Amino acid sequence: MNEIWHSANDRQLNDREQEILARIVQLYVLKATPVGSRALAKFIENDMKLSPATLRNVMSDLEELEYISHPHTSAGRVPTDKGYRFYVDSIKGFTSIPDYDFNKVKQNISGQDSESIYKDVSKVLGMLSKFIGLVKIPGIIDCSVQKIEIIPLSSTRIIVLIALDSNVVKTISLEANVDIDINLLGEVTRFLNDRISGRPLNFVRENFTEMIKEFDKKDTPIVRLFIDSLDKMLEQRSNYDRIVMAGTQNLLEYPEFEDVEKVRSVIELIENEDMIIHLLDQVEEPNGIKVLIGRELQNDILNDYSLVLTSYQMGSASGSIGLIGPKRMNYPRMISLVKAVADLLSKPS
Repeated sequence: MNEIWHSANDRQLNDREQEILARIVQLYVLKATPVGSRALAKFIENDMKLSPATLRNVMSDLEELEYISHPHTSAGRVPTDKGYRFYVDSIKGFTSIPDYDFNKVKQNISGQDSESIYKDVSKVLGMLSKFIGLVKIPGIIDCSVQKIEIIPLSSTRIIVLIALDSNVVKTISLEANVDIDINLLGEVTRFLNDRISGRPLNFVRENFTEMIKEFDKKDTPIVRLFIDSLDKMLEQRSNYDRIVMAGTQNLLEYPEFEDVEKVRSVIELIENEDMIIHLLDQVEEPNGIKVLIGRELQNDILNDYSLVLTSYQMGSASGSIGLIGPKRMNYPRMISLVKAVADLLSKPS
């Protein structure tokens, strides 16, 4: 994660400055009020014996370097985007989320099928973070076919179930213009499973017509129905159908969003699906955690937010999950929560 701030006053912080900056961030996250030197001295007294006067001098230097700022209505300081970025980049490794939270996540992932798992993941992320939980469902075109089942509903109508390796079952209803020979369904099913099981859906879509030429009953109504309905059976979801979000009401509980303008920004955020899709596409490397803070999100609506994001792997397809909330968040916990959920999602069921 690269810093985006450059100043003539930039210099490397010494160990004491780094520690005090971290404690300012932690205290501001905890109290939601600008941090004064006396409150900071009390907060760190068990680890660092520094007087309020000494802390004022250090805080003045940090302010000059633009790691903290001085709100006009308060004697205390608050972290800037640059201060949050330095703090996040200094986090070493992942902390363990509490067993209760871990088990809650596991319960919502284990034993699920199809797309209900993704809705539950977004809900549990929102619930445990107290922010907005975001999930981008894998694109099915990248998944591999496990098996196909064909279920007759009438002499002209069938249901096709396509089980994919990413915990998704695609269900399609097909209707023919003429009667279908029900006795052929078993033979057609066996032929299709022999040819396409284990193949990526994209490969099947591009090569289905050639594969079906090998079938000695390729001219029957059931096979023609499959060929004519290929696009319907293998179509990709739209991006908007792949986004699941939960916990938007959580943001209204934070003092950052008490005034009308801040509430408006929350509403704009949750109603702008293009923005959500763009956010969830920010993962740059598989399994890597990405944290974007304020201006790094490159949208004025999002200047008061941070995003914690990572990818997960379901079978042969990948998706992304994350959470979005005020910049004043417990970053070590949020990073560890997102990582734990992604790891559980990525494990074979």
